[in-house]
Formats: sequence, structure tokens, C-alpha cells
Amino acid sequence: MRVLILGGTGFIGPHMVRALQANGHEITLFNRWRTNTHLFPEVEKLVGDRAGPLDALRGQSWDVVIDNSGYYPEHVSLSATTLADQAEHYIFTSTTDVYRDYDTPGMTEDYPLGVLPEGEPHNPQRWYGQLKVICEHAVREAFPGRNTVIRPTWVIGPGDTNHLWTYWVVRTHAGGEVLAPGRPENPIQWIDVRDIADFVTMRAERRDGGTFHLVAPPTSMAEMLYGIRATTSAEVGFTWVDEDFLWQHGARPWVEFPLWWPARNDYGEPVFGGIKGGEGSGLLDGSHARAAGLEARPLADIAFDVAEWYEEAFGDWPDGQRPGLTRAREAELIDLWMGRGG
Repeated sequence: MRVLILGGTGFIGPHMVRALQANGHEITLFNRWRTNTHLFPEVEKLVGDRAGPLDALRGQSWDVVIDNSGYYPEHVSLSATTLADQAEHYIFTSTTDVYRDYDTPGMTEDYPLGVLPEGEPHNPQRWYGQLKVICEHAVREAFPGRNTVIRPTWVIGPGDTNHLWTYWVVRTHAGGEVLAPGRPENPIQWIDVRDIADFVTMRAERRDGGTFHLVAPPTSMAEMLYGIRATTSAEVGFTWVDEDFLWQHGARPWVEFPLWWPARNDYGEPVFGGIKGGEGSGLLDGSHARAAGLEARPLADIAFDVAEWYEEAFGDWPDGQRPGLTRAREAELIDLWMGRGG
């Protein structure tokens, strides 16, 4: 196949390029060519801005377009309408943030979607999920019956410069007493970036359409943390601190505890986009994608690979300059919790 990737040099894109190349497909990348410009010297590169004009895309044809960089509906609509007669199929990378809320365990792809409040500007930092909903509509309108929408949950794995799940790997491998938030049985979900790439390659080859949650089967915070601990020889302990205690002391989910939210609908306040976690935030239904071929690699493999990648790319964790607790804040909260008989 000839495959056009809009983006391709960030976190998810390079893994997709490699997965497609491994199956013998020909890749074209279109982006502003500002990030990781050293990557993929062997592939065709078209330089341009999604905001337009898209002159570099004209006059060619592709079997499949993969859109990893669509955040503004007007940009997605422009690319989709421009390419409607130049490509057979359009794969759009959306998000599980598209939903109205996360109040219900077992949410499927037809759960009610979020709505951008009338008059609000298109600001992805404020309305990320709601704008992705509009982007999905733009793709379906331009490529009716010829589109695939993937909705990944938290994306983890080597190359994740957001350093979210990476925090838990690096912190655990550093050893000592780790603050573990909430209850050990709290559910959590993720998807490895390489599993996304493999699934998208499969969908590109089959071009059979559909909308898919890309989520690994739910696990618990305890299974995650003890699973990570099993990949290091460091001496590590976990102090489980009550979720209400954490909130009372200003320790916030998603911010100081990446990817974590208690399985409650009455916890805290919205973090962004007018939504927050809830009983269903770590229990999304991934059966549709699994039936279509999605496979989730083992936790231990991901933890080993993330630790190796981070050590090679960055070395030490700069305290206070990455997501998660600083060591001083972590020690303070543990001392406060133990002082009250936690």
C-alpha cells in the first residue's frame, strides 16, 4: 500500500511507520518537519501546515491516510475534504476523552459523547475531547463508509515524552517507599503505543472501517505497581494512602498521580474539559477491538522497555520537572498519613 501519515514524527507516529514498513508498505509523511527531523530519511516527506494551504498533498494518491495530528476540527475537515478523491480510506486517531463522562463501568463505543459548549473557542488544551468529537464527524462526512476511528485510552510505552506512565516505572525502579494512591483494587487501563501501531496497520490493510476503543483489559493499581516492581532489583515498598486524605491535602489525580483516578463519581472536581474520572474511567469495554485483532502486550515487557528507553534517552528523573510527585512532596504526604495512623 501507499500510506500517507499526517504527523508521523511524534510519539505514536514513528511506531506506526515502523509497523507499516515491516509489512512492506510505502510511507509518505506530511507535517511541518519541526520534530524529530532525523527520523526516516528513506521515506517521502511533504512539508506543510495542516492549517493550510495543503498544496504539497495535491496531485498524488494513496491507499490509506492515517491522521495522528488532528486536534482542530477546521484542520481535520480541510485535510479530509482535500484528500477525499485522493485516498481510499481515512484512519483518524481520536481518544476515549470524547465521552460525556466516565460514570458508567463497561462503556462501549456508542456511549454518549461530549458536546463543546456553544460559543467556546477551539482550544484543545481546554476542550480536547469535545473537539475530537467534531473532528470525528468531519472525517465521517468526507469519507462516508471509508473511515476508521480509533479511540485510544492512556497511551504508554517507549518514546512517551509526556512521561505519565513513565513516572511510575522510573519512580519504582528508583526504590524506597513509594506513595501508592487510593485503594489497591482501583481499576486502571492503558494501551501500549506499539499495540496501537500493530492494530492500525491491520486496519489499514483491511480497510473495513469501524470505531474502536484501544484499551488493554482493565487491571488494578496494585497489579500495575507490583508488576512494575517485579522488573527491578531495587528494594521497593508501597504505602497506600486514602484517596480522600490525598484530596484534603491538595494532592490531585492525573496531576501528581499520573493516570490514576479513584473509581468514584463523587471524587474531586473536573480537571479539564468539564469532565473528570469516575466509576467507568478504568473499565472501558475493549471487546470490539479485541475481536478485530487488537492484542495487548504484557505489563512486564512494557515496564522493561520503558525503563530501558528512559535510561538511554534521559538518564536521571529531574525532580519537579516531570509529571508526578516530587520526592519531597511524596515523603511529606507519607509522613502525614503515617502520623495519623494510616
